[in-house]
Amino acid sequence: MHHLDKTEISAIVILCLLVILTLVEMGLSYWEDRHYYETRDTFTNVYLTSLAVVTNLIVKGSTFIILSFTYRYRLFQIHNVWLYWFVLIVAQDFLYWLLHYIGHYCRLFWAIHVTHHSSEHFNFTTGFRSTVFEPLYRVFFYLPLALFGFSALDILYAYLVTQFYGNLVHTQYKIPLPKWYGWIFVTPAHHRVHHASNIPYLDKNMGMVLILWDRMFGTFRDEDLPEPVKYGITKQPDDMGPVNVIFHEWKALIHDVKHAPGVKNKLGYLFNPPGWSHDGSTQTARVMQREYEIQHISPLIEQKQTA
Repeated sequence: MHHLDKTEISAIVILCLLVILTLVEMGLSYWEDRHYYETRDTFTNVYLTSLAVVTNLIVKGSTFIILSFTYRYRLFQIHNVWLYWFVLIVAQDFLYWLLHYIGHYCRLFWAIHVTHHSSEHFNFTTGFRSTVFEPLYRVFFYLPLALFGFSALDILYAYLVTQFYGNLVHTQYKIPLPKWYGWIFVTPAHHRVHHASNIPYLDKNMGMVLILWDRMFGTFRDEDLPEPVKYGITKQPDDMGPVNVIFHEWKALIHDVKHAPGVKNKLGYLFNPPGWSHDGSTQTARVMQREYEIQHISPLIEQKQTA
């Protein structure tokens, strides 16, 4: 009889907890008439999660082999069990932040990651709206953990724990948390910003568990705009069918590369941030944010100074 390892047991427990919490949030949303859930969107989230689970199962063996092989050449080993797990969780969270950052600032990876952001709703099932093909390359971002003396099984376990926390911050409910907590950890308010399509909020708050990385590297933003959060992406696809919701950005990327003049511009579409164009016909989030500040923030500052 097959014995479940600790990552498999943890995955089952985490899945059960998330399902229970989702049903509770869904029930409260309908009971209080908040419209946080929409039927088609919820089924799309479940569909994308199912595909991601299949992808994870397909690459599980190779992921374990790659991490275990790299572990054989580890540079050192932490023997204190408390320090071991503390460093592993923190290091894994940072490497996820790096993976997530690249997913937003390199269009090739954005074409994969965009499915997670394409929903115009925000609830616990949005956390299930998985980046379907991310498991194919995620392991390569975690190779440094194996080199630093963390076993493959422990790396996968740490990922499960941080992923569970990451799902919990996908909620519109205002959860009262002490101020100090939001200086260290990702909160639902932080992650609502991350899923917003409001220009000042684009590409902010990439952290899974710790918000410290965003504070350190300049990608942090409070939920502080006067207008409400608008969820989704800046240009929603017209077709939200099951195939197009995964491949719509791939289609646009291939079109842009195909029609770009010269190799340099073709590579620019692949590796520059989303919105980059060789002729300036479209803009990156950073350019839009600079223009937003000129149009909205600077006049307010000038008014205060002359008042």
